[in-house]
Amino acid sequence: MNTPHPYQLKETLLHLEGVSKSYEGVPILRDVNLEVKNLVRPDCLQGQVVALLGPSGVGKTTLFRLLAGLETPDSGQVLVGTGQKPVRRGQIGVVAQHYPLFAHRTVQGNLMVDGKQIGLKGNAAREKAADLLGRFGLAEHGSKYPSQLSGGQRQRAAIAQQFMCSDAFLLMDEPFSGLDILAQETLTRFIHDIAAQDELMTFILITHDISAALQIADTVWVLGRDRDEAGNPIPGARVQASFNLIERGLAWQDNISSLPEFGQLRQEIRDLFPRL
Repeated sequence: MNTPHPYQLKETLLHLEGVSKSYEGVPILRDVNLEVKNLVRPDCLQGQVVALLGPSGVGKTTLFRLLAGLETPDSGQVLVGTGQKPVRRGQIGVVAQHYPLFAHRTVQGNLMVDGKQIGLKGNAAREKAADLLGRFGLAEHGSKYPSQLSGGQRQRAAIAQQFMCSDAFLLMDEPFSGLDILAQETLTRFIHDIAAQDELMTFILITHDISAALQIADTVWVLGRDRDEAGNPIPGARVQASFNLIERGLAWQDNISSLPEFGQLRQEIRDLFPRL
């Protein structure tokens, strides 16, 4: 087994406490409790990358919207930041599955729209947009329109756009959907690089792709429903399992998919899915 990298857990950055949500009387989430803490490594900066797994229809999208502050829970609370305040709409960056950039605006123009929404004025918005485009390898594409970019470039532009509003949190919905293997690897490296720029940087990826999740995350949550004594699902999903990939020696490793521990954990999670 690989030796885990040394690390410490510091202050809480995200806390879900007793979160439940129903639609038209049907429970979707039930008493969800989750926590993300600041990961501190002694030899480098390191942000947090959490993957939320679960079968289709189990409630991942509902949890996504609650984390983003787009909806409020029926009970419980979602607290974010080092001050642990209730999440507000617009406080956490959100990258939807199809990267909805404005087609009639340049890449830099798209970023500036979000900057102005949080009160940045002309030069301040331009400067922050230019800085993000440089950080995300898009400096030479700022004057282009989304249709002139590759799929990977559009995805990076959508991520940069969200960081105009949120400095530390980003939610991504099915980020690997429709990507080939090379594009997945490029996105994985990119998220790792961005996460390593600030130890408070926190990515939460909602996906059903087990392999992709294990290659990118330091923590994996698996969402599913409890079962009654007869084996029937109880309405309202909760986190059924949480995996610390650091302790398993699978975080921050090159070529982890070739390790036997990777295959073992992937199968362990796959075996959970029929019961979720």
